[in-house]
Amino acid sequence: MVNGKGRKGATRLIDVAREAGVSRATASLVMRDSPLVAQETRFKVLAATERLGYVRNMTAARLRSRSGGIVGVIVPNLRNPFFAELFAGIEEALETHGLAVLIGNSRDDRERQADLMRRMCEHGVDGIIFCPAVGTAEDWRAMPSLRRLPCVQVLRHVVETVDYVGVDYRGGMWAAVEALAGLGHRHIAFAIQEAEHSALVERLEGYNAAIEAFGPGAPCIVKIPETFEDMGSRVAALLSATPAPTATICFNDVVAFHLAAAFHDRGLRPGYDHALIGFDDVQAIEVLRPRMASVATHPGEVGRAAARRMLFRVEQPDAPAERIVLPTELVLRPSAAAPSEASSHTISS
Repeated sequence: MVNGKGRKGATRLIDVAREAGVSRATASLVMRDSPLVAQETRFKVLAATERLGYVRNMTAARLRSRSGGIVGVIVPNLRNPFFAELFAGIEEALETHGLAVLIGNSRDDRERQADLMRRMCEHGVDGIIFCPAVGTAEDWRAMPSLRRLPCVQVLRHVVETVDYVGVDYRGGMWAAVEALAGLGHRHIAFAIQEAEHSALVERLEGYNAAIEAFGPGAPCIVKIPETFEDMGSRVAALLSATPAPTATICFNDVVAFHLAAAFHDRGLRPGYDHALIGFDDVQAIEVLRPRMASVATHPGEVGRAAARRMLFRVEQPDAPAERIVLPTELVLRPSAAAPSEASSHTISS
């Protein structure tokens, strides 16, 4: 017999599904007394709940009873592995409570985001967790169906009257600059993307404050394109700056991927010719060599925290909005090395 115990000893709906030999979605339908499930399957699932001692979570049950037990999730870029890890954390936490997730990709476009929200409301979602697209207005909740719908902002914030779950971007940038300065770097660049939003603003605040505190060099900001095609000219601009930076902190790990590849194409080696630090520490960064240093933001845990906040908001719809900021962690690896004699010569040439 399957043990059926999840974390902290609680039996989850997925454990019931496995015990009964059905999908989690089918087990959820049985819990909601749906007529779509065959009687034999229903008996198997109910028998599994008895064997495992499954107890329904009443907060989730109330949420499911409102409509279909679905929470909408909107992210700006599904190609970024960070958001895959974030979504996995959200799904894991909500699935534990028997809830399904409907995901949408806004492509960082506020009009598309508004359309996704409208369609999610039409499909009867019980709440929306979203990373606000660039340019999201403060009145984004003007749509009647959104006014009372539980919503959680994640990673970026637009208004203070709606729950927010994010990470300490300022602290992460401060730690990265402090570490590089401690290694002897005096001219440290920050490679950003074009989009402007609260996550960029907070990173810039941390970077500028740390540069002022730890280094004699002035801030050096270089904009990196979303795609790899135009990287050559941007890298040339970065390396030809005066004075030439010997280290670069990247807005996220995708920027770090692109810079590492562009450096390689120019015959430069991260960690030897130029120090490089990413941001997010996604699992995919493990493929880079030398191994890439990064500021870990733990996207899975951010997702789980956002899901927990959504469940709380359903239970307490009139509670004051809360701002939850999780800590970052600098993970040093060989790409973040001290400046060498070779680096200044290679970069300035």
